[in-house]
Amino acid sequence: MTENQVQQHTQSTETAPLPFAAPFHQLHMAMPLSWVRKGWEDFKRAPKQSLGYGIVVVILSWIVTGIGLKVGSYWSALILLSGFVFVAPVLAMGFYSISRQLERGQQPSIGRCLVEKRKALGNMMVFALALLVLFLVWARAGSMVHVFFPDSGAMDPWKLVMFLAIGSAVGSIFALLTFVFSAFSLPMICDREADAVTAIVTSVNAVLRNKRVMAVWALLIVGLTAIGFLTALLGLAVTIPVLGHATWHAYRDTIDASAWPANDAQ
Repeated sequence: MTENQVQQHTQSTETAPLPFAAPFHQLHMAMPLSWVRKGWEDFKRAPKQSLGYGIVVVILSWIVTGIGLKVGSYWSALILLSGFVFVAPVLAMGFYSISRQLERGQQPSIGRCLVEKRKALGNMMVFALALLVLFLVWARAGSMVHVFFPDSGAMDPWKLVMFLAIGSAVGSIFALLTFVFSAFSLPMICDREADAVTAIVTSVNAVLRNKRVMAVWALLIVGLTAIGFLTALLGLAVTIPVLGHATWHAYRDTIDASAWPANDAQ
């Protein structure tokens, strides 16, 4: 091959279009538990940074609950607090960055986290906007479901069961959509210079092709988050960081995003 041919081949390789979605690996059923274990290990390796972010999450949750109780009712507070499902993936960006730094053998730095967030800010905002729209639709659906709540007079157990069933079904649909969209997309945005649409398509594709494993992963997320809620939100200071770190390892084990340039802090 002549020198000109080599140069042409190199140029064509460099300018080759990126795939519409990153390829994924097939997962096995034991992997979700290994992600939680790795997330706990990351938490122990960077306790100050992880716990600091976790405390911020708890404070934000308390503030949201207080606002809901002050301007509305217990129902309003529940709706706002349930919206945590939609904002948690964005809040977890710091945990992805910490795990990424640990993976590279670096001392975790909040400053480096902020630099990486700033570089990915545009795509993060696009993703956050999509989640905001989803949350607003869910909130509207939640307020409509409230009409099924039994009257304050004689409480009909059957009507109460129907109300809880309908509310849970509607909430589960929106929570499932959020999970499918965000399972791998935000870690990919944190790790690579990939746009939000590509990251979301990658996440949806990987989740749908690993349904059983991702169902186990979703149940673990729900369980650990529930523990945090059952401890007056205090437990979120630990469970959310662990889940954030675990999500990073889930992304690394599932998605091959090597075709995109690394999102390195400068």
